[in-house]
Amino acid sequence: MKMIFNVKDRPKFGQLIVFAIQQLLAIMAATLVVPVIVGHGMSPAAALFGAGVGTLVYVLFTKAKSPVFLGSSFAFLGSMAAAFAGGVSVALGYVGLILGAILAGLVYVVIAIIVKFAGVNWLNKLMPAAVIGPTVAIIGLSLAGNAVGDLQKGGVQVEGVSTANVLICVLVGLVTLAVTMLCSTYGKKMAKLIPFIIGILAGYVVAAIFTVIGIATNNTALQLINFANFTNLVADGVTLKTFFAVPEFTFLTAFGGIGELNGAYIGTIAAAYVPVAFVVFAEHIADHKNISSIIETDLLTEPGLHRTLLGDGVGSMVGAFFGGCPNTTYGESVACVAITKNASVYTIITAAIGAILIAFLNPFVAFVNSIPPCVMGGVCMALYGFIAVSGLKMVQKVDLEKNRNLFVVSTILITGIGGLVLNFGNITITSIACALILGILANVMLSGKTPDEE
Repeated sequence: MKMIFNVKDRPKFGQLIVFAIQQLLAIMAATLVVPVIVGHGMSPAAALFGAGVGTLVYVLFTKAKSPVFLGSSFAFLGSMAAAFAGGVSVALGYVGLILGAILAGLVYVVIAIIVKFAGVNWLNKLMPAAVIGPTVAIIGLSLAGNAVGDLQKGGVQVEGVSTANVLICVLVGLVTLAVTMLCSTYGKKMAKLIPFIIGILAGYVVAAIFTVIGIATNNTALQLINFANFTNLVADGVTLKTFFAVPEFTFLTAFGGIGELNGAYIGTIAAAYVPVAFVVFAEHIADHKNISSIIETDLLTEPGLHRTLLGDGVGSMVGAFFGGCPNTTYGESVACVAITKNASVYTIITAAIGAILIAFLNPFVAFVNSIPPCVMGGVCMALYGFIAVSGLKMVQKVDLEKNRNLFVVSTILITGIGGLVLNFGNITITSIACALILGILANVMLSGKTPDEE
């Protein structure tokens, strides 16, 4: 796939800012929602700040050769919930968030050291295209339900249920998707490079029109945008806090809980985080195999898997220190690179700096929070679909006339699409991880010579 901007290319300053905003819009909704799901007063703005700093750490460790943004990891949701289990204080829970991320990051560091001395050839044999291709496809397909679910929701909700008409929501989401596709396919110059920004703005405008009509006619079925995100900024009048606010960083609250730390709690955190780190490691491989195929450079060789692991692991530690959420490479970011054909690492760096700055800007965070789910659902149909297609393109290179490859690919696809999830206490093995693990086992089991090959 030929890139318009390659990894080392530096777009003009104006272009760079717009490209960075597009990357942020692609990853921001998911990054902000993780702390909201966990609760306990966790700050979405702090999570965004942590994602920005974590991404800069990742870029540093990878020698600015991997154009991927790191955001809050959904894989650690169960682990983060475990940090607050048993009625512990919020302060101690915040200590657990940071401690857990450090322990998970250390798993990456240990694996990175092993890879540094053992190389990656063993990994390529363990996870060839027949394993990685369908796994990448599953990453996209597993998110299909999220995209379609959001497509049917408005931003105004009562007790977690959207008040908007489903058909109106779907219409707005499809407008967003259509504009995104048209700009990416037929757009010229900047329009081709920023289809997601244009698509989101188009969807937002249509949603705003329906919302204004709904408010004027007192028809909640037409109200898609929750303007409370903006009115809350001026609830106490227009002050400096309306525009700027320092995020509630995790480490500040955690200081008060250090004295409550004990061996039993540390053991609980270790049991909740360390096993999940090995699961996320598998997804790390799949993400980097995917981005490698897109930019046509094997990142597992250069800068090296040990460097991407260190960047991901240390970036995750730093992200949790500020925002409480361990970070991970985002498929949305990879898809954004693939669709826009902009692999410039300067875009990622600028997006990371932007995330840090925006964490202090209340109006921008309010705007992102006000984008109705149906608009983001329309965009995510393209993003998640492209991840799935990227995996299927890898499968194209696999000889499916051979039964060993056929069984490996089919095992992964059915496990992933079927949604096999295994729970061991607070530890959850996701459907993607289950699919990959079974695929690896099938590949190893069938790696010997067949009678026809002897």
